[in-house]
Amino acid sequence: MSQVSPRLAITITGTGTRFTRVLGVLAVVVMTWVVVSGLFLTPQDVVQGDAVRIMYIHVPSAWIAYIAFIVTAVASAFWILSKRHSMGFDRVAGASGEVGVLFVAITLVTGSLWGRITWGEFWQWDPRLTTTAFLFVTYIGYLAVRQLEGSIEQRARRSAVIALLAVLEIPLVHFSVVFWRSLHQKATVLDPNGDVKMDGLMLFTLFSGVIGFTLVFVWLVVHRQRTMLLGDLADQQGLDTAILARQNEGVSD
Repeated sequence: MSQVSPRLAITITGTGTRFTRVLGVLAVVVMTWVVVSGLFLTPQDVVQGDAVRIMYIHVPSAWIAYIAFIVTAVASAFWILSKRHSMGFDRVAGASGEVGVLFVAITLVTGSLWGRITWGEFWQWDPRLTTTAFLFVTYIGYLAVRQLEGSIEQRARRSAVIALLAVLEIPLVHFSVVFWRSLHQKATVLDPNGDVKMDGLMLFTLFSGVIGFTLVFVWLVVHRQRTMLLGDLADQQGLDTAILARQNEGVSD
């Protein structure tokens, strides 16, 4: 059984506090630029008008959701393949899965708002929308499995298997606009033909959004896996040790 050292937990949580503060500041700076540029500096779209500004949230949130679920799968694979079955991999997988669900929810909400403006309806059983909703439900199920009773090793084992299966849905979601007729537009920036028809400032703001959302993603995962470490520590070593680790976060700064 993999055990968590109280001294190691204190070190990790203290280091994580400093790291997340730096990430938080960077995320705020980049996201402030995205908001200002997206709302006030970038031009309107010739067809969609101001509705195109939703793109600066919708597109980055979708891509970060993909990344989050891929990280969950990779961390789960490392847990399965590693000889010692380090629980750190499981905590990263779980934290990334939780954050991924958040970003998929943002994707669905902003996509619905965008659809209401461009299609006249909040929801269509379009291939991209339907597969994205299915992806969302799948990872809600993944998180539910992680909450089932059992040891942390049992939690890691069963959730790792589900994560490796669920990640196979991502290519289906991404290429759904190619496999079936879809109302959803095809790739604009990642056009296989390399023909990117987008204003330079719009493109720069969009990529800034991806960077900003990535920083937010990493910040949330680091913070969440740290709190999960304290939870595992409480289960293994007792509540007193977990409280001590939490108190030492402030002392270590």
